[in-house]
Amino acid sequence: MSAPSTGLPDRYLTPTELADLLSVPLETVRAWRRRRTGPPAVRVGKHLRYDPAAVRDWIHRHTV
Repeated sequence: MSAPSTGLPDRYLTPTELADLLSVPLETVRAWRRRRTGPPAVRVGKHLRYDPAAVRDWIHRHTV
């Protein structure tokens, strides 16, 4: 289910879902994480997840 005004889901995103959402290759999301230039991720056990609110904030900060 998506948040009404953002188009982002109201649950944490996997790296693959983030890549699909932003229409970038998964390797780009991985490179952003390595360089610490992408949206912040949280580790849930052995899995990475992205908070939709943090992704939205990151998008707004990088919108030109």
